[in-house]
Amino acid sequence: MAAQKPRTGDGPMEATREGRLIVVRVPLEGGGRMAVSMNDDEVTELHDLLGKVIKPKA
Repeated sequence: MAAQKPRTGDGPMEATREGRLIVVRVPLEGGGRMAVSMNDDEVTELHDLLGKVIKPKA
């Protein structure tokens, strides 16, 4: 049986480098956070895609 870790609240959105990967943690509605690990190329692609849909600040 796997040990269960206590849920530690939502916390902020964050991105950290862990070795060769970048781990992005995003709070979810209803609690918890989604963690996604990506390499540099994937992060660059995500950055470019998000840049296309973000409205410029006035």
